[in-house]
Amino acid sequence: MAGPGLWWTWRVLGFLLLVPGILGWGKEGHFAICKIAESFLSEDALAAVKELLPASATGDLAEVCSWPDEIRFHLRWSSALHYVDTPDFLCNYKYCRDCHDPAGHKDRCVTGAIYNYTMQLFSAYHDSISESKYNLTEALMFLAHFIGDVHQPLHVGFTGDLGGNTIIVRWYRRKTNLHHVWDNMIIESAVKTFYSKDLAIMIKAIESNITDGWSNDISEWQICANNQTVCPNEYASESISLACKYAYRNATPGSTLTDDYFLSRLPVVEKRIAQSGVRLAATLNRVFSSEAKIAEA
Repeated sequence: MAGPGLWWTWRVLGFLLLVPGILGWGKEGHFAICKIAESFLSEDALAAVKELLPASATGDLAEVCSWPDEIRFHLRWSSALHYVDTPDFLCNYKYCRDCHDPAGHKDRCVTGAIYNYTMQLFSAYHDSISESKYNLTEALMFLAHFIGDVHQPLHVGFTGDLGGNTIIVRWYRRKTNLHHVWDNMIIESAVKTFYSKDLAIMIKAIESNITDGWSNDISEWQICANNQTVCPNEYASESISLACKYAYRNATPGSTLTDDYFLSRLPVVEKRIAQSGVRLAATLNRVFSSEAKIAEA
């Protein structure tokens, strides 16, 4: 199986085409994921994260979790790292088949990026070389963001519609595309409808579900098979399955999506945000643990 690769030379690859509209969860989603992750960090991981964060974050990982979306127009090579496309209608994901950019360059997708930035952080903290060749602050921000992205079902969507970007629908009265519905509009509608227009209340509700309704699942969410440091292939496989079962279903071009779609998909979105936060923390805990295992593809 393909490995993470050493990609620090990507910065010179500015010629890569930028695919419009390919973002992760909106700013609110990424903020929620990183807020949840912070509460599950070990003491060592929390200290390491705070050391790496830029001053602008004021010690809060959630403040910079949308940074990769904000700079993708400047660092165009990074655009392909936000997603992985899969063959239309197969509803499965395979790293060796699917992890490449639109030009066919291997390992340039969201799962490959997660392996890469995990390796950068791990090697800097566990190798004997005193000075890292990587920008570890950027590695942390990319990793936190991309673990969020891979949990958004349409970031592991179909090649033919660019993960729902070309499927034009209406969200109630507003014309949009299916990808944007899952990135932003389900969360925005939930905050407005159920959480008094306050994202913090939504985050607290998800955290309550983690410690109550999903408490029996947390340990399973945190585990990576074969003692790997990070396991994004599992998360990607979950996402394409959810995309087929929920995102694409009853959302054909020209559809109007209203309460039936919103109320049945919101629990999926909230659970993916919860899983992403728990798994981001678990990954960082392994990276910054003295007993951490090296990431493998």
